This record gives sequence, C-alpha cells and structure tokens, in this order.
Amino acid sequence: MVPALAATGLLVSGAGPSHAAQAWDPQPSPMTTPWTNQVPVDNPLPEYPRPQLTRPDWSPLNGIWDFAVTSRDAGQPTTFGEQIRVPFVPESALSGVQRKITQNDKLWYKRTFTVPSGWNGRRVQLNFGASDWETTVWVNGKQAGAAHRGGYDAFSYDITPLLNGGTNTIVVSVYDPTETGGQAIGKQRVQDVTPHPGRSIVYTASSGIWQTVWLEPTAPAHITRLDMVPRLEDDTLRVTVRGAGGADGTGVKVTVSSGGTTVGSATGTVGGELSVPVPNAHLWTPEDPFLYDVTAELTGTTGADKVGGYTGMRSIAVKDVGGVRRPVLNGKFVFQTGTLDQGYWPDGIYTAPTDEALKYDLQKHKDLGFNMVRKHIKVEPQRWFYWADRLGLLVWQDMPSMDSGKTPDTAARAQWESEYRAIIDQHRSSPALIQWVDQNEGWGQYDQARIADMVKAYDPSRLVDNMSGVNCCAAKDGGNGDVIDNHNYVGPGNTPAEPVRASVLGEYGGLGYRVPGHEWYPGGGFSYEDQPSVPALNNRLVGLLDGIRESGMPAGGLSASVYTQITDVENEANGLMSYDRQVVKVDQARVRTANQALIAASRSAGATVKLPVGQNVSIRVTTPGYTDRYIRHYDGLGFTEVVHSASADLLKRDATWTVRQGLANKLCYSFESRNYPGEYLRHRDFRVRREAGDGSTGYKEDATWCPTQGSGGIRMSAANFPGQYLRHINAELWLAQSGGTHAWDNPASFTEDTTWAIESPWAP
Repeated sequence: MVPALAATGLLVSGAGPSHAAQAWDPQPSPMTTPWTNQVPVDNPLPEYPRPQLTRPDWSPLNGIWDFAVTSRDAGQPTTFGEQIRVPFVPESALSGVQRKITQNDKLWYKRTFTVPSGWNGRRVQLNFGASDWETTVWVNGKQAGAAHRGGYDAFSYDITPLLNGGTNTIVVSVYDPTETGGQAIGKQRVQDVTPHPGRSIVYTASSGIWQTVWLEPTAPAHITRLDMVPRLEDDTLRVTVRGAGGADGTGVKVTVSSGGTTVGSATGTVGGELSVPVPNAHLWTPEDPFLYDVTAELTGTTGADKVGGYTGMRSIAVKDVGGVRRPVLNGKFVFQTGTLDQGYWPDGIYTAPTDEALKYDLQKHKDLGFNMVRKHIKVEPQRWFYWADRLGLLVWQDMPSMDSGKTPDTAARAQWESEYRAIIDQHRSSPALIQWVDQNEGWGQYDQARIADMVKAYDPSRLVDNMSGVNCCAAKDGGNGDVIDNHNYVGPGNTPAEPVRASVLGEYGGLGYRVPGHEWYPGGGFSYEDQPSVPALNNRLVGLLDGIRESGMPAGGLSASVYTQITDVENEANGLMSYDRQVVKVDQARVRTANQALIAASRSAGATVKLPVGQNVSIRVTTPGYTDRYIRHYDGLGFTEVVHSASADLLKRDATWTVRQGLANKLCYSFESRNYPGEYLRHRDFRVRREAGDGSTGYKEDATWCPTQGSGGIRMSAANFPGQYLRHINAELWLAQSGGTHAWDNPASFTEDTTWAIESPWAP
C-alpha cells in the first residue's frame, strides 16, 4: 500500500509574459493551524489523490493558476488579473484571494502544461477531485465534454484529442450560486470571509476548485473504478471492475495479496462480478484495521491497463442482540461512539492545508477513544477515506443537504439524487464507510422513504439512515432504513427502541468552552451549554459518556452516539479541539478511558432487565437501614415511607404502582399510580412526582424509566437523561446524578440510594 505516489515530471507554468496577472501572495489566515505555513506554493497537496485506484504515472496540476472573477453571464475574460493557489477556494486565505464569492460571480482559472514525452501513445485524462458547483473546462480553446454539475463528486475528461503536442492551455470556469441555487450545499452560506459576530451553525461558502486537479495517462481501454464488497459468509471479495474506452466486456484479472503474498485471484470481464477467494480472512475492525492490497489488470493485450488499490474484509448489518435491534460489525455488536466532523478549516475552509492535517482530525478521534466519525453534510477527498480505512474509524457519511427551509423543485431533486449516486459510486469500496445518512433535520427534505429505498438498493452492503434527527426541526421520518436517529442537546437523551430499526443518537453534547487566543471571532463563540472551566468540561463530557454506558446503551437500547463536535467551527465553540487545532480542550486520557469503557461494556451487554408489565408492584428501598421504606406519592410528590402489614390501606395503595411498557421507549418502563389511574411517576425540575400526562413527548420521556441490574436490585435511569437516576434522599424522590452540583446529587450512599427492589404489591 502506497499512501503517496511520486508524480511524473511535467512542464507547467502559470502566469507568463503575455499575462497581466499580479504575482501571487498568500493572505493572512484568520487563525493559523500547525500546517498553514507548511503548504508549498507550487505543489500543494502533492499526494496521489485516489488511493483505491492508483497508477504509477500521474502529474498534479495543483499550484498557482491565473485567476479572474467576472459577472455570472460573462464569457471568458481576455486578461486574468489575479493568481490563485489551487486547490484552495477563493474565499480562503490559503488561496491567496480571500474574497466573498456570490451568485452574481463566475470564477475563471487558467494555466499551461506540456505532456511528458513518455506518455506518447497513451490517452491523457484530466481529473478533478471536486469543484463546486458548475464546472466547464476548455483545453486549447475547445470545450472538454459537457459541463459538470456537482460540488462533491470527482469527474474526469479524456483530453487527448484536444492536445497540441506542445504547450497546452487549460481554462476552467466555475459558477457557484451556493444557497441561491437548488443544489447540495451542506453548511455553506455566502457571508463575509473574515471573522464576524453571529451565532450561526452555517459557515463560509467554498466556491470553485477545492480538491486536487491532476493529469494521468491511461491505455485507450482502461479501468475507471473498482467496486469491492467483502462477503464474510463465503470468504470472498466480490469485485466489479468498471471501465471506459471500450473496456466493457474485456478480460480482467483481480488479485488480492498481503505483504506481497497472493491470497486469492479471479478472472472475468469488465462490468461483471468476480468472486476472489480470501480464505481465513483477517477481518477489518477499528481496533485492527487490517487492509489487503488489490490489483486489477486488463488481459489479452500487451501494455493493458493495470491499477492498484486496497480493501478491508468486514461486514455490517442490523440484527437482534439480547432482544434489541443492534448494528453488528462482523456479526458482533460493538457500540459506535463518535463525533460530528464538519471538515472546516480556518485557513483552507473546505480544503485541509496538508495531507497530514487531513489525517490529524481522524487521528484525534482515535486518541480520544472514539471508534466512529459522522462526516456531517460534506464529502471529503478520497484521501480522507483512506486515512479512516488505515486508522480504523467507522464512518457515517452524510449526503450534503440542500438549503434548509426550502422545498426543492423537480430539477433540484434530480440533480441531488444524481450527485448522491455519484458519491456512493466514488466511495462504495471504503471498508470504514458503514452507513449512508440521507437527510438531516429536515433540511431540503422530500421523499424520505423512497430515497432510503433507492440508496439501499444502490448499495445494499451498507446501513442507511433515512433522516438524522427525526425528532427535530419539523423533520419527517420515512419510517424505513436501518436505524432510527434522534438528536438531543445536551442529552444524551432517548431514541425510542423499535422492532426493526436500531436506535442511534445522531447528535448530542455541544458542550462549549472558549480558549482565549484560539477563537475565530474573540468573544463571539457559542455552544449548547457553556462550561465555566476545563475541569467542568471534562466532568460534564465524561458524565454524558458514562450515562450512555450505564443506562442509555444497556437499558434504553441505544447502539451509537455522535458527540457534537470534534473541533470548534467558526463561531461554534463546542469542539473538543479549538478551530485552529492548536488546543485539545479536554483531558485526552480521561475521555479515551470513558470511550473505551463504553465500547467494552457493549461487547458484554446482555438482555435488558425485564419487569412484569401490566402487574402491580411496590418499589422498596435497598439502602441499609432503610429497607422497610417504599416509594409512595403524597400530595402529588414522590417520597419513601415505611410500609408494613399494619399500615393504612391508603398508604398501601399510594405505595403500589402498575408496571407499563415505557411511554417513550418500549425497552423501558413507566409506573402508573394504583389509585390514580392515568397518572405516572415522572420527574419535573428534578423533583419526582405523580402527575397526569398531557400527551406530549416531554411528558412521556419524563415518565419513562430504564432499569439496569444493580447490586441487590435495579437502578432506574431517566429515559431522556441516561446517567441520572431515581434517588431517595431525606425521604424525598429526586432525579439525581453522581457528581452533580445539586444537594440531591450528594455522593454519600449514592449507589445504594439509587438501587431499588421490585416487590409484591401492598395493594393488589
């Protein structure tokens, strides 16, 4: 496996004597990352950009291009008055331009190159990793194919017929309407490119070329993609080789190897599925992300095309585990704990300054003990997926959304779905990628169920989330897909268990801490819950993770959680790291330990605690010295009181509860008053009381308790606040949290006071 291939020598030039372009200079970055000043001027991001389809010869076109901005309807300018460092967008400091681009603008790029003589006799492909949004290319004054529409998928042109045998000129135009158009934009919005105040969860737009541009020689008939699906059930790797230039139907051989030793091979034809044996497969997991080398070569002619790649042997599915629907990796449930990763940079905006920077955020996930990352409504370059595959991080990949608050028209829908399929094709062979997330919180939502079915049919090897945050923001659940996904801030909250889909928490957390000297706009940062100090931040974060481990996962049936977020982003100050990646805010070792404990607990999670639904029970204290006391209601409030055979009948009825299936989660329970039917034991403002329901989601969650096995009884956590427990203190019932700041959180005898025995009812 070769993470970075050396480029073939290529004669290139930017501005020449005939151009009026000013010499390129960098712009000051709003914040400096550790890599800002490491970006080469002439050859930024020099690594080979497509690790799953490699060839030995290639030539990057990253570097200084002539640049101009015209009105959106203007033709090619006669002069290019600026220069830009590709592939950084003009809104960014690293581009050297750093200027707002609007829907009224069109971007123009220009440069020259000479094809190496060693490429003679081969076709020349011009490749773009990504360009946002409508990109048109000319070579020597002739248009290279149709304009490409899409901001997140790679595209290529065979420019061989357009070459002149000497110095060639490329001109690229890009039109990007951002939120004024109907296309996928994720969190991009047109705004000032320098720091400014504002509590916004959307960020600076990124227009034009933002991923590597390169040339590559190929045979006329050549391979364009390797679609690889591991099948653990029969120890094979299923490979479909895609091709162009007359390659369809021609012979092909695929070989899987490890350390230079062939593991298995198979022959077939381009476009057909090959079954390559991989006996006794070394499985890919986050703890052991083992990768096999793959080669594919066309057969039958001398000098036929040959490419390299890699794969990981793993499976992903949803099945019953202990009576709960769970996602299973290689047939086993492991809790997926990750963060929301926006993929923004203060110096490059959409483009990481270097490959090491691109890797850094993923490495920090590993350092902090996470085993998953949700790439949030942005699609990264293929090298990002390469690092996720190499480092061992499960990936949830969002499809970038259209603008929120708008209903997309027919044309926008067709474009969005076409781009989604292209993105799936581009990344379908990444072993780390285990789940597609179609839509988020209702932004640009439509046809949720149909889209989920479309994605599942197009890529049946992965899980599908039809809507992340179905409980938020007028989002609509399509009712299908593999998971049901709630958002809860600060949470971690409750995602009700279902009989078919696994329950996951697509977003929670958002704890904030502003680091002086490391703020995008000093004093402008915001979060879902500001923390007064680093110790407070650590305690709160670890408390959330512990709550999931103690209750949300085993009792509530939660199978995955996504913490917001790995870094600050512009004015969002809720990252585990500062936006400039200079400061890790949290205690890395402590967070890692909490995550590892959560993952370890999931491997031994048994069946959930079962209570007798429909039957009356009484709930007894287990704290030594108080074991003759029971939960009862009095004037609507919850207390404990001594109950015995000679107690009054009213007290016995007050101390008797009917067990119901949880109002907010079928894996949990609600306790209905014996003598006040329709009124349940619920928490409100931390005090636990008997209260009638109003039908609201909030009431149902407050009145749902998720039991876990304790020493000598059960512990009951609030469904909507995993890690906060039903506790008695001074004979009163409270919702309490170990290590909390309230009087009822007193650590003295906390575990004993939150452990209860389910007994026969005092009033049958």
